[in-house]
Amino acid sequence: MKNSRNLLSMLSIKDETLKIVEEGEKKCRQFLTKIDDVVLYNQAKVLTAFQQNKIGQRHMTLSTGYGYDDIGRDGLEQLYACVFKTEDALVRPQIVSGTHAIALCLYGILRPGDELLSITGRPYDTLEETIGIRDSEGNGSLKELGVSYNEIDINHMETLNKSSFEKYITEKTKMIFIQRSKGYQWRPSLSIENMKKIINILKDINKDLIILIDNCYGEFTQTTEPTEIGADIIAGSLIKNPGGGLCPTGGYIAGPSDLIERITYRYSSPGIGREVGSYAASYLPFFQGLFMAPHVVGQAIKSAILFSTVFKDLGYEVNPQPEEERCDIIQSIKFPTAKQLISFCQGIQKGSPIDSFVQPEPWEMPGYDHKVIMAAGTFIQGASIELSADAPVKPPYIAYVQGGLTYEHAKIGLATALQAIQD
Repeated sequence: MKNSRNLLSMLSIKDETLKIVEEGEKKCRQFLTKIDDVVLYNQAKVLTAFQQNKIGQRHMTLSTGYGYDDIGRDGLEQLYACVFKTEDALVRPQIVSGTHAIALCLYGILRPGDELLSITGRPYDTLEETIGIRDSEGNGSLKELGVSYNEIDINHMETLNKSSFEKYITEKTKMIFIQRSKGYQWRPSLSIENMKKIINILKDINKDLIILIDNCYGEFTQTTEPTEIGADIIAGSLIKNPGGGLCPTGGYIAGPSDLIERITYRYSSPGIGREVGSYAASYLPFFQGLFMAPHVVGQAIKSAILFSTVFKDLGYEVNPQPEEERCDIIQSIKFPTAKQLISFCQGIQKGSPIDSFVQPEPWEMPGYDHKVIMAAGTFIQGASIELSADAPVKPPYIAYVQGGLTYEHAKIGLATALQAIQD
């Protein structure tokens, strides 16, 4: 369209680049409209939770010191429990990341002699030292505390039935860990439908198994959450999906009251638990962010579909495919060389509202055992519900694109990334 080309010329996007993006948009339009039904359902679910919990202006207040009787904090936790259909929730700005939220679950529930079994392969890199898989001596990892670990990968199993899992579950197995999103793996993310089948099998083997879901990147991508289909505990970050792009920090955990109580003792200390934890800024962005989350997640999914369509048409390997069901907000794109991978990420950064003038370079990021490049010109530092991309700089050269507060911005970011590769 003439107007859009005139507009985008201000951003120095070439006409031929814009044509590629517009052609891709035409091809995937039918997939984009399907997302609206999911957004509408989840928006109604969140709105109902606000109304049922009588959230009011009184919940937007701040607290200081110990934070006793913090009505905003307590109301927010009741709201999260309602949205995720659980008995209880722990939602705090003091939980600094999704990794921190998951670590609280692990340390709060597991005891010496227990075993943690991951069934989606190796967890995300930042959990490796927590578990004790990598360089954890003296760090107080689960391994040091006498908690053993084992892993299998359901993506490499021929069949998923009771006998497939029985040989891996022993008397020591206390918790099953499931990573909903693909993380730094070239595999499908786990759908709610498949997750339900797996949880039913596991509970049939041992009803007392505690199922912990790393829910990062997956919230509101489907109309059902893991705690509605048998998972015991879910955990995630507020600067991803449920924060709606407005939360400045924080993480959440949702599940049954008895397990949440044990986790709160790890969050603060035994005997004190959840009763403390003040926040001297308003809780307004936490409430408003959750309310906005279904819409913002829908924008991010549409953005991912457009990236998938355009790069597939250009001959790149993509995962998932444009027409596939979305179970998280991440789009993986495989590049033939490290140079193209780095240029792509630098192009995403160039199309960002914040720090667009910065050129990201691969660096040894804490929690990873290889150099990583991260493009994140975001309002909230590291917020992956905003348009961003990161990649381990090692073969195969895969970029993981996520987020997009608005589809329109993602469209522009896609154009700047394409142009960076072509230049």
